[in-house]
Amino acid sequence: MRIIKWTLIIILAIVLLLLAALGIGSRLSLDDAHSYSASVSALPGIDKSSNGIVLIDTDQGPYRARVRNLDGDGETVILLHGFPVTSAMWEPLLDPLAASGYRVVAFDQRGYSPGVRPQDGAEYAINHLVADVLRIADRVGAQRFHLAGHDWGAAVGWTTVMTHPERIRSWTGLSIAHPTAFTEAVANDPDQRSRSSYFALFATPWLPEALMSFYDFAIMRDFYGPMPEAAREEYLALFSEPGALTAAFNWYRQMAASQGEPTSPEIDTPTLFIWGNDDPSAGRVAVDGQTQYMRGPYKRFELNGGHWLMETHADAIVPMVVAHIAEFSGG
Repeated sequence: MRIIKWTLIIILAIVLLLLAALGIGSRLSLDDAHSYSASVSALPGIDKSSNGIVLIDTDQGPYRARVRNLDGDGETVILLHGFPVTSAMWEPLLDPLAASGYRVVAFDQRGYSPGVRPQDGAEYAINHLVADVLRIADRVGAQRFHLAGHDWGAAVGWTTVMTHPERIRSWTGLSIAHPTAFTEAVANDPDQRSRSSYFALFATPWLPEALMSFYDFAIMRDFYGPMPEAAREEYLALFSEPGALTAAFNWYRQMAASQGEPTSPEIDTPTLFIWGNDDPSAGRVAVDGQTQYMRGPYKRFELNGGHWLMETHADAIVPMVVAHIAEFSGG
């Protein structure tokens, strides 16, 4: 018994030392000067002549956004990024949409915009994320608009379409399937359950932040492998700030929140869905399963690619998205 007791004490001591090393190593990677927030606060406010990166002031605070052609008279397109990136992921699509006459807004969502980063985790429930989409649309004068989203942006977009279909002219989802189909796949498909097993880690307090920031964000730098250098620098500058990673992981911690759930999973809005068949987080069962919920025009494209589709397949995706939006513009 004495041997077992001391063995357990030694194991516990080792674990505590490892956790302490992880905490110290991750803390040393952070930018206490909040350089990213300072650069964002110096951005100009939005006006009709804005083209570039601006601040969109709202009753929740200022959202950082990339905008194009706001002085045009075309319809508005709003683009939603996912985790762990910003509106920079949409750079390949911004100018083609603007050249086609659309007003374009790609904003950094709640937690990713330094000016809208609540400390209360409950503020990241899906109903608040959907409200942000409508808040931005109202601020740029778009009663109805086209919507596109990738990853978590797709989850927010699907929910926006289900809860406020009267506001959406067309919807484009990338990578992540319809929430009901996705939930059913997690419950019933072992493959999707395995692909989504990381959710448990991401919803754990403190640990994912420490792991991601440890050793100068080594894991996140690996995530960002296929991305343009300017985008990688932006993402790392953002997440180097204390509290930024916690805000992003709070989206996962609020996944089970029931607020804002749609009353019906059926989709009448014209929908384009683009999926990479080598996506490690999104399997085929959910993608196939979402067809049953489509009541309006629906097109699905399967690409030989992984999760970061805009970074690896922009040449294929951009014309598809522009054509889909054009098909359902007007009227």
